[in-house]
Amino acid sequence: MPVAPGETMLTISVSTASAGYTGTLKLPVVVTKPASPLKLAFEPKLETRTVKAAGSSFTVKTVTIPKGMPVTTGYANRKIGTTQSLAGMAAAYHADIAINGAFFDSYSGVPDPYGTLISGSLPQHIGNTGTSIGFKWDGSAVMDTLRIGIRGTVIAPSGGTSSWYAYFMNRLPSGKSTATIFTPQRGDSLGFKAENAVVVRKGAVTAIRHGVDTAIPPDGYVIVYQGGEAGQAGRFQVGSRVTYKVNTTNLTGASVDWSGVHTAVGAGPRLVTDGKVTLDPTAEGFRDPKILTGGGARSGIAIRKDGSVMIATVSGATMKQWAAVMVQLGARQAMNLDGGASSGMMFQGKTVTAPGRLLSNALLFGQQLRF
Repeated sequence: MPVAPGETMLTISVSTASAGYTGTLKLPVVVTKPASPLKLAFEPKLETRTVKAAGSSFTVKTVTIPKGMPVTTGYANRKIGTTQSLAGMAAAYHADIAINGAFFDSYSGVPDPYGTLISGSLPQHIGNTGTSIGFKWDGSAVMDTLRIGIRGTVIAPSGGTSSWYAYFMNRLPSGKSTATIFTPQRGDSLGFKAENAVVVRKGAVTAIRHGVDTAIPPDGYVIVYQGGEAGQAGRFQVGSRVTYKVNTTNLTGASVDWSGVHTAVGAGPRLVTDGKVTLDPTAEGFRDPKILTGGGARSGIAIRKDGSVMIATVSGATMKQWAAVMVQLGARQAMNLDGGASSGMMFQGKTVTAPGRLLSNALLFGQQLRF
């Protein structure tokens, strides 16, 4: 991660509900000179390739990215629930390479994502459909049908202990019931009047609000319970200590260790596994004919045998064709990203594939990323 010269104070806060412990460690940090760019195995390469697959010929634009190149999830205007041009996101994060990421609601109002998004090692949105690609601190990339669950503990001032859960993160309620965590990545406030909003700062409940828009603390989060989940709000009191744990499994329910993943984007479906086509969108939760049978502009991402990553766009293909193309391009693992008018890619400040609309999120790569 690039670091500029200067001085700062590193603050580490620890809160353990089970032991009732809260503590803060402050460390002065002085950076005397900027970090040097990482030495990568090769320079990122842009290519336009003609690929014959599934009985047809396709013109595919690809960028091959060396293993370990810094990467982050980019958010439109640096928050969830808005849109921005792909070029604007790339510029805001100082990215050299960009491709559109997770599906999002581009038609019915607030452009919330549909897929899972992780940044800074923390989930910022939970989709629980499709396939996700994750980037680890050791430079490697992983791909799986990631499913995320949140379970927490609350200890009342009297010492009584209760459990709680949430199944969404940073997504506006769309039904009668919701159990959702809102973090500062959503913005300064919820943006709607929540039935029950539990405000948590530094591991402690500081307020419980009803029927009003609520500010999201920069050092905490807000848990919203509505409809059939409203009863959970009664487990919290002002002064209660609160913690939660993120549980990660795959589509089969098997536990997967994504603890080393700092960045992830969920879309799908999975196209290639271990060099072979493994396409089953229905099993991953897709129902839209545009994914199941239709054709259209596609974006995708692959992990190659040497650990490098390849991003790609094509102007028109069905999912079966797209999977076959990825195999021909040398993918060991591959997945689809949002497509259609969202399909877009940039390389070194220039548009390679122009999206037809503003975007909610993107995957961004670069030697001098501004996180």
